[in-house]
Formats: sequence, C-alpha cells, structure tokens
Amino acid sequence: MTKRMTGRMAKRVTGRTAGRTSRSATVAVVACAVVAVWPGATATASAGSAAGVDAAGGGLGAGVERISVASDGTQADDASAGASITPDGRHVVFASSAKNLTSDTSTGGDKVFVRDRRTGQTGRIGYLTTLQPPAISGDGEHVAYPVQWMNDVRIRQYQVSTGRTISADCSAHSCNQPSLGADGRHIALAIRFKAPLSGQRVEVQDWNTGAKQTVADLGHTLPSRPSLSGDARRLAYQDAQAEDVFVWDRTGGTDPGPIEGPAKAASLVQLSDDGGKVVYLSGSDTYVHDMSSGTAQQVPDARGVAIDPTGRYLLYAPQATGGPSLVLRDLRRGTDETISDRPASAGTDAVSADGRDVVFQSAADDIVPGDTNGKPDVFVRHLY
Repeated sequence: MTKRMTGRMAKRVTGRTAGRTSRSATVAVVACAVVAVWPGATATASAGSAAGVDAAGGGLGAGVERISVASDGTQADDASAGASITPDGRHVVFASSAKNLTSDTSTGGDKVFVRDRRTGQTGRIGYLTTLQPPAISGDGEHVAYPVQWMNDVRIRQYQVSTGRTISADCSAHSCNQPSLGADGRHIALAIRFKAPLSGQRVEVQDWNTGAKQTVADLGHTLPSRPSLSGDARRLAYQDAQAEDVFVWDRTGGTDPGPIEGPAKAASLVQLSDDGGKVVYLSGSDTYVHDMSSGTAQQVPDARGVAIDPTGRYLLYAPQATGGPSLVLRDLRRGTDETISDRPASAGTDAVSADGRDVVFQSAADDIVPGDTNGKPDVFVRHLY
C-alpha cells in the first residue's frame, strides 16, 4: 500500500517542558485546569505471570465471565462496551448506559464503571457521561475519560479507592484520547486547538510535578491515538493525515521518523505496556514492530486490535468472513486461540499480561447462560 502524501506534515517537538501556572478553582470553572493535586499512587495488585488467576478470583478455570453486571449479579438493563483490562486481569473498566449496575446510577448516557473480578464488586466512576471509551492505569487505581465541559472537552481522572478527581490541563482548548501510565502519574492526550488556531498537540503530563512535554504538533484533527508505555518512557502516536506512526522516547528526546518506513501507509493500534512492541495496520495486514531490533513481524489478513503488556500476545480480527471474530495469537510460537466465534469486538488494552484474560463486547445472547437482557454486554475470556 502506497502512502498518501500530504503537504501538512507533523511538526515533531521534543524536550519541551513547562510547569502548570495555576491550580485555582476559578480557572477550573472556565478552562481545563488542574483542580486537585494527585497523591502518590500505590499499586493495588502487582502484575506477574501468576497474577491473572489469583487476581481474578483464585483458581478460575478457563471460560467466559460476563463483566457488565451489578455486584449482586443482576444483568445490565442497557448496552455496555468500551472495555479495558489491567495487566493482572483483576480490574475491568467499561462504559454502560445501564441504570441498574449501581444503586446511585439513575440517569442516562454512557457512565463509567469498574468491575473488580476478585471481589465481584461493580462500582461507578464519577457521574459525568463519557465521550470515548475510558482508560485505566496498570495498577487499576486510576481511570480517565473525556467529558463535555461547557463548550470544550476535558479529561477527568479519578482515583478508584478514594474518589478523588483531577482534570487534565487543556489550556482552554479541548482534549481527548487519554492513555495512562502504570501508576496513573503520567497521562498522554491529544489537545485540539480552538479557532483561530487549527490542529492538535500530542502531550504527556505529569500529575505530580505539573510538567508537560509536547510530543508533536499536528496540523489536523484526525485521531492521533496516543499510546503510553507503563513507565511513561515511550509514547506511540499516529499522524493520520500523513499515514505515519511514530514512537517518542522521553529519555532520549528524539523521534527517529515513521517506524513503518518512508513509503508505507500505516495507522497505529497500540504500544505494548513494556514499550517494546508497536502494533500498526497497513493494507489488509497487521505488523508488530520490535523497538529493540527495528524489525516488524507481519500478521497477514488480520486487523490487529490489541497487544498484551509483554508484547507477546496479539489480539486480532481475521479479515476473512465465516470464521471467529476475535483470535489471540502467540507471536513467539505462531499459534492461535479463538476468543469469540460469535460477533464480537474489542479495543486497546483488551489483553492481560501473558495472554491470560481477554475482554471484549458482544450482543450475542449465548456466550454465557442466562443472558436475557437483549443488550450488548462486556465479557472476559479466561484462558488458563
């Protein structure tokens, strides 16, 4: 596939850091500004090769679990989707317009919920309607999502255990597409400019220090899809107009150019949590780029959807019709595991570490017994 050339290319900026100048409540009312100082984050569960089963409930066998239910198991009375799972498989964040998942949810619109698979508890995060699928930090302690705020869009971030809230500094513009680091301290986002300006800025913000680093200035508002590594060292993003994918390294302060090369058109899927692999699409194929070797593994006739935190397991949708809708590939062994043979979809951060758990959404009513709500639900397939 030949790259579509454009005269409006990205202006990439590295090493630019600035501190926030105001944390006042007055500014928070009229613009996207910080409204609270974020406390030091403490991981609630550690990821590891054995954490998935333990975190999910102690010895769960392989099978499928419905996630979009109330704490007492009541099925949702409306649609649920937009789910992500933490590396240890314990927490799943999702959006739902259901009004019966928690006792304090009575209004419509897509609200954000977190399901703790270890305790079986479902909790609502905030009270505002989300405009995009929510993001969750690797430790399951922080959730971020974009909300309408007057005439702008701001990112609200919540600490799950305390309910404390802060907002991303959008400099009186609109911001969206959040991606969180492992402990919630760093957030990557796209800031869309207001007229008379045009375009967007891809930025990484540090809640603890107030530092902001501009990664790229793009002369358009097409999705840049920022994807942050767990340690916030690397950020992958796309220039959808130039059809290029880039990886920015915070420590090196350099941007070596499009990872797919100068002649191929590409769109970003996800950066792995360890920062070692970048998944991108080109034509009808998926490529998994290895940051250490600079080489890419091709997965033909597949639409990549997500990659696990270690970069070994790729969730993809086969291009061919008539087969499974979602498949998990072990990139090291070249073997496949069917995740769903019913119509289903998934987003980024859909796979837990080592491919133990995969979260997806489907309107099929025969994935688990007793599904009678007639609405799309969120499920987790536990593989081992």
